[in-house]
Formats: sequence, C-alpha cells, structure tokens
Amino acid sequence: MSWFSGQSQAVIFIRTGDRKGAGTNANVTLILHDESGNKSQHIQLDKWFRDDLERGAEDEYQVTGLPEGFGEIKKIELCRDNYGLASNWHVDLIRIDDHRSGEKKAISFPLQRWIKADKKYIFEEFDSKLPQHDQYTSERKAVLDEAKRLYELVQKVGDSPAQVKNMPDDESFSEDYKFDLAAMKIALIAETKLISLTTIFDGWDSLEDIEAIYQFDLEKPSTIGKWKDDVWFGSQRLNGCNPGLLTLCTEIPSKFGVTDEHVRPFLEGLTINGAIAAKRLFMVDLKILENLPCVENFQVCAPIALFFVNKNDNVVPVAIQLEQHRGPKNPIFLPSDPEYTWLIAKMWYNNADASFHQSCTHLGFTHLMMEGIAVAMHRNLAPSHPMFRLLSSHFLYLIAINTRGLGMLVSEGGWVDKTMTIGRKGMFELIRRGLCEWRLDVDGTLPNQLKARGVDSDGILPTYYYKEDSLPIYYAIKKYVTAIVNIYYDSDEVLKNDHEMQNFGQELVKSKKDGGVGLLGVYGNGSFTKRSDLIMTLTAFIFTCSVSHAAANFSQYEEYAFPPNYPAKLKGVPPRDKSPLVYKDVMNLLPDKSTTLDAIVVTKLLSTRGTNALSDFEVQYLYDPRCTEAVQNFQAELKQLTDMYTERNKSRDYNYDYLNPDKVPNSISI
Repeated sequence: MSWFSGQSQAVIFIRTGDRKGAGTNANVTLILHDESGNKSQHIQLDKWFRDDLERGAEDEYQVTGLPEGFGEIKKIELCRDNYGLASNWHVDLIRIDDHRSGEKKAISFPLQRWIKADKKYIFEEFDSKLPQHDQYTSERKAVLDEAKRLYELVQKVGDSPAQVKNMPDDESFSEDYKFDLAAMKIALIAETKLISLTTIFDGWDSLEDIEAIYQFDLEKPSTIGKWKDDVWFGSQRLNGCNPGLLTLCTEIPSKFGVTDEHVRPFLEGLTINGAIAAKRLFMVDLKILENLPCVENFQVCAPIALFFVNKNDNVVPVAIQLEQHRGPKNPIFLPSDPEYTWLIAKMWYNNADASFHQSCTHLGFTHLMMEGIAVAMHRNLAPSHPMFRLLSSHFLYLIAINTRGLGMLVSEGGWVDKTMTIGRKGMFELIRRGLCEWRLDVDGTLPNQLKARGVDSDGILPTYYYKEDSLPIYYAIKKYVTAIVNIYYDSDEVLKNDHEMQNFGQELVKSKKDGGVGLLGVYGNGSFTKRSDLIMTLTAFIFTCSVSHAAANFSQYEEYAFPPNYPAKLKGVPPRDKSPLVYKDVMNLLPDKSTTLDAIVVTKLLSTRGTNALSDFEVQYLYDPRCTEAVQNFQAELKQLTDMYTERNKSRDYNYDYLNPDKVPNSISI
C-alpha cells in the first residue's frame, strides 16, 4: 500500500501509456535514490478500492517517511511482479513533486517504455544520456537487442524502400487518434448522400454534373473556376502539391523540339536565349516516367514543358511536348493552339505530374523513406538517447499510417489501381526510379535542392509561395536541432565516440539488400564525425516529416477533387497531332463516376490534419531544462512565422496557408 503515517513529503505522479495493453494489475514498487546513493523504503504503488495504473490514466501517490537528511531525488528504482491477468505495464512518465523545502520541485522521469516483470529498472532524471555516459550499459544493450528483434528492416515490394517487416504494437494509433480509412470513407459518402455514385460506372455528361456533387462536407474546390487558366497551370508548378520540379532553363535539350518560332509570341519580345539570359525561362522534364507500366489500356506521358515568367511576375506555360523524343507524332503544343487542343495537352501533362506527385513526392520521398529511417532509429538508438528523444515526436504514427492506411490504398486492386493511370505497379516502379536519384544532401536539404534547380536566388520566381514559406521554417528547424545537438555533444570527439549514433549512420547508408535503409547522400556518408553533418541530417529528417509532407499532402483535395484540374487518371490516348479538339473530347478523357467519387473522397480524407502542429508535441520526450528552453525558442520563432504568413497571405493572389507553422503537423500521421 501507499498509505504511510505522517505528513506527505512528496507526490509521485504516474502517467500510464495510451496504447494497447498498457495498464497493469501487477504489484508495483518504487524506490527513490538521492544524490548520495541513499534509498527510500519500498513504496508500493497501489490504492485501496481503486483500479489504478490503467491505460492512459494519471495516478498520484503520497510519499511519507523519508529519513531526515535524505537528499535531492536523482534516480528512481522500479519493479513489478507478474500478478494478475493484465500484468504488462507501459509507463509514459513518472514525476516526483518534492515539497520538503516548502517549495515544489518537480523531478521528471520520461520512461516511455514497457516495464517487464521481476526486473529491476533504474532511471535517472530526464532519462536522456549518450551511451558513453550511461553506467547501465548492459540494460541499454538489452533494450536495443529487443528493438532489433521487433523492428526488422525488409523490402516488401521488389526494390522498394526499406520498411518494418511487422508493425510492433507500440507503433499502433492511440485511443485518441484512431485512423480507419475504410470506415471514414463510408461515413463521408453516407454524410454527403453520394452513395448512389459508388456503383455507377458511366461517364460524366458535363462538367456541371461533376460540380453538382460538391455538397455538405465536400466543399467546392476553388480550382473549378480557374483550371483552364494558364496562370493557374503555372502556379501549380510553384504552389501545388508537387512544388519541387520546376528548374531554371539554361539550354534547350536536343530532344525538346521547341524553337524561337514556336514561342516568340509568348516571350514578350525575347528570344529563347534572351529569356534564358534574363532567367525568365524554366522547364520541367519528366523523363523519369518514360516507358512506365500502367493499368491495362491506359497510358501516361513523359512530358517536357517550358514556362516563362511574364511581366506580371506570373509563371505561364509556353510549350509542352508530351513525350521525350521530338518527332512528327510528338508535336509542340502551344497556347495559340485551338482552345481544347491546348487544354487537353495541359491535362495530359498534369496527369504525368500527378503520377510523379503521388508516387515520389508524396509516398516515396516522405512516407516510405522516413519509415526506413524511423525503423533504423529504433534499432540503433536506445530510448534514453537524446537524439532518439529529438526525433521520436516526428515519427509519431508514421509506421501505423503506412501499415494501416497505405495497406488499403496501395494494395492490389485498391485505391491506386482504381484511380490512377499508372496503378500500383507503375507507382512502385516510379518510386524505385526516384530513389535511385534522390539524395539527402540535395533533394532532402531544402536550400541545396533550390540551388540545384537554380531557383534559390532572391527575386527569382516572385510568386513561389512554397519557397517563401518553407525556407524560414527550414532554418528554424535547423536552429532548434543545432541547439539540442550542442547540448549533448560539446565537441566532435564526443560525437565520434557515440557508438549508437555511428551504428545508426551506418545502417542508414547500408544497402537495402544487406539489411540497411540504402539512403543516398547522408552527410558524412553515415560516419558522423562532425556535429555539422549530424545537424544537417537530423534537420532533413524533421523537415521531411513536417514541411515536405505537409506541402505534398494537404492540398490534395484542392488539386484532385475536380478531376480536370489535376487528373490522376485519363482515358484514351495522348494527342499525336494538333488537330482541333472539342469539349466532348475533354469529357471523354475523364474517369467514370465511381472512380471520380473514390478520388474525391479519399483525397478529402487525406487532406485532413490529425495531429498537433509543429513544435506542439503530442508526447513530450525532452525534459532537460536546456532542451525545454530550446523547444520554447523554437515555438516562439514558429509563432512569429505564423503571424507573418497570416498577414502575408492577405496580399497574395490566392491564399497559400498549407505551410503556416500552425497547420504543419509534427509528423506523417495521415
């Protein structure tokens, strides 16, 4: 029992984890240790007539009887027996509020782990130590050995990214965050009274018929009024859900058949070379899609498109070639072509862009890539490692959403096969191709990625809102990571001697076939000998899980919900000449009603935010006052950015709030 005679000297506060099987009926005892090695008597954590230590519960226990002269509490010793049907116990936090001096002093022990039966555990305040500074080396090794057993890296689909073989129970959604995409989809269809469309495989008669389905929780996308517009088409390259492809044009490749004669009317008096010299000409080359597998009887293009920054600072398309190699059956489509001919060329381009977006920008480069990194973290960094504590908030629910949500979306015959031209086979082939080129030190490091595309200079692409909003957040994350890293590594030598971090780095770069993550471009090639390399690597991880995923994910409904705007699937074949096309040709390209509804409903669900905003952590892992100060500084800087972005959006051509820090989640949780 915890009932002691005498005055209370301290209060033990215990928060049991919110996960399956976390609560316990076992007999639990706790011993307090002071800085001189003195121990308290055994304190039994039990209350008469109360079912305490239950899942997600918070319990308090009074402490009396501490001997006179017992010093400051620095450690706790914890053990439990195997009593009861439910003896397992997961502890989130133990806090001791010591008020012997007359003023409360809180001593925090963020355990965030399972407590096994008949085993003695000793935790120090904050539970945040590098392995070379931890005296409990055997216990730490045992934890990592168990993690390696639970978190096994495998490739699930051919040469796909490394993922966890089987999802550990600890990665499941909490009671407070349930995610069942199938149930959510059924509920949304029922609420919007669109159930009749789920079994209709006829085509649409008109765009107005599609517009009529937006009601109740399916709000009308703003793209309905602007999807035909060239300025909007250009802005999709900058501020849509795939904003990282547009590249400064320095020359026209020989495979691209565009000439001065083609584009002279659209360059405001400039030649192609003049526009290149003025840094007003940009290009996207989707060569990566060439000869990509598709759903049977469907095709995807591998287009090249040329864009120009006009006198109004708008990016507009001036030429589109739908396939890679110039030739008589691969014409250059121009804004001066017949209205529907040009419009349909843009739709086929966007279909290719959408294929890259869903496969690489979204699924491959955020969800799947970060899962492999999260698994490697669990395998190599003990829960007491400060960098484990730094990263864990940004991996929250990642493995769960990939296992539960994507299992349905990307399964054979699932959402991707139904609603996308390329289907799951094309998607995984595209991810494979993308990962052969993607590098953490370029593509995963925002300033370097912008520089590689030639769009890093101030004043270039004045309406590039994604760049404007993402860069300050990147530097805020980097400043935060730098503060945490420097707290624990006061020299490069300390980092070199951290064998857990060195093992983590090596598993990141080890090839997938050899059981690693196979990540290219890791700073230091996975040998972290300089703090600057570790800072850049961890910053890239956190930025990807927060900002990169937010940019790729949360505008999906706005982009995809009106199919002509950003079609994931088009019927028929791409045009091979510039014959005039008509409105009916647009309608004939669009998928049937059932497929359209599927795309609308799922992108609506995927565009919702389920977890807290960046720096507002669902689980507090860092309790050291030096770390909490760094978190507070991070929060303050993000609050300033939120206020600045909110004000800046008022003067933009349209609202771009996807990267407002108060709307960017900490992790990939949907």
